[in-house]
Parts: sequence; C-alpha cells; structure tokens
Amino acid sequence: MSEHTHKQFDAEMDSIRTGVLAMGGLTETQLARAIEVLKDGDDRGLLDRIGSVEQEINAAQVDIDQQCSQIIAKRQPAAIDLRMILTITKIVNDLERVGDEVKKIAYKAGQTRDAVRLLQVRHFTATRAAERAGTMLQLALDAFARLDPLAATEVIEHDKEVDVAFAEMLRQLVSYMMEDPRNITSALEIVFVAKSIERIGDHAKNIAEAVVQLVKGTDVRHASVAEIRAEVAKE
Repeated sequence: MSEHTHKQFDAEMDSIRTGVLAMGGLTETQLARAIEVLKDGDDRGLLDRIGSVEQEINAAQVDIDQQCSQIIAKRQPAAIDLRMILTITKIVNDLERVGDEVKKIAYKAGQTRDAVRLLQVRHFTATRAAERAGTMLQLALDAFARLDPLAATEVIEHDKEVDVAFAEMLRQLVSYMMEDPRNITSALEIVFVAKSIERIGDHAKNIAEAVVQLVKGTDVRHASVAEIRAEVAKE
C-alpha cells in the first residue's frame, strides 16, 4: 500500500469511528429527552423532536454501514483494521436499536401522563433506571473512543443494576394493578417503558463487549464478568 493510499485508508477509518461517536451522541441526547418526558410527559414539542432525530439515527446507521462496506470492498483490510470495521457495524446496530427503544419510552411516557396513581413509578423508579442505562451507554461509548477494555468491563458489570431496577419496577406495577384494576392499562404501558430501559442497558452491554473483543480479539458475549476480567488482564 502506497503512502498516499495508506493516508486515505486512515482517513476513511477515522471517518467511520467519528461517525459512530456522533451517532452515539445523538442517542444519548435522545435518551436525556425521553427522561424529561418521563418526569413531565406534557411536552408535545419534545416528543416531536425525538421522533425526527430518530430518523437521523437511522440514516447515520445506513451511512456508516455503507462506508464500512466500501472500505472492505476497496481496501480489503485485515487483522485489527477488519476487526474495527466489524465492531463498528455491531455498535451502530446497537445504537439504532437504542434509538428505537428511546422513542418507545418517550411515547409510552406521554400516553401515561394522566395516570396520577403511577407517578411515583414513572417519575422516580423509571427515571432512575433510565439514568442508569444512560450512564452505561455513555461509558460504553467512551470505552470505544479510548479502546479501553477495562472500562468496557465495568460497563458490563453495571448491567446488573439496570436488571435489578427493571425487576423493582415490575414488582411495583403488579402491586398497583392488584390494588386497583383501574391502574392496569396505564401500568401495562409503563411495563413497556421498563422493558425498553432494560433493553437499552443490554445494548450498552453489547457495545462494551464489542470493545473487549476489538481490543483483545476474544468473543466475550457469553462469558461471565470474572472471565471477561481475566481476559482483559492478559498481556
């Protein structure tokens, strides 16, 4: 590969890495907006912005995937470069899924804004869980930006916290439904919110696992946290 071609290749790789982080920034902003809807639920303009930006996230995924395909076709990368491209395609898929889940959270929260009996669950339990998932997403993207497998492992460990929050929400919602059948419809809507939050945590975990695989060259998707830590600790 000539020096000129090498520089072009480096520029193309930098472009897709930058695109991933920009796409990640959009999803983080979207989640912050959805949390605002959970807290208030009475801002139609905010829901409209979430809907429009979700289309931007979808377009970003398509654009980055196309760039990755073009690089593979033109440059035929190998070793770490190929692993980087394959990792990026995984990450943008997870980010697009996060965008979908965020949109669900916002719209379901908007639909339950009049469910006064469930404000405690929506305003506090669900909001805290969504904030935890948002922190996981932020840390996972930071681990990718720095190619830091140790930081990625910490994100994977945090997934348990979101799972616990999800279970707590379900317990509270079941209790409300048993106390008063009039709560059932709204409670079921918030169950969908809880599930979307749990899935965002899962997607953040997927991104973190992809970072470990990128850096260490080992697929850790079905490994325990202890096994992942042992892998990361290897020289």
